[in-house]
Amino acid sequence: MPVAALCRKHGVSNATYSQWKSKYSGIQVSELTRLRELEAENAKLKRMYANLALENAAIKDVLNRKL
Repeated sequence: MPVAALCRKHGVSNATYSQWKSKYSGIQVSELTRLRELEAENAKLKRMYANLALENAAIKDVLNRKL
C-alpha cells in the first residue's frame, strides 16, 4: 500500500509523515525511548514553570497592594 494511502487511512497528512520520517528515521529503539522521556520531562517542566510564573505574579500583585 502506498504511503499516501496509508496517511489518508489514518488521518495523517503527507507533510506530517515526512516530518516524522526525517525526525525518527535511523533512531534506535533505546534512543527513541529516551527521546520520549525527555520530551515528557520537558513538557512537565514547562507546566511547572508556567505555574510558578503565575504564582510569582500573584505574590507580586499582593505585595504591591499592601504598599
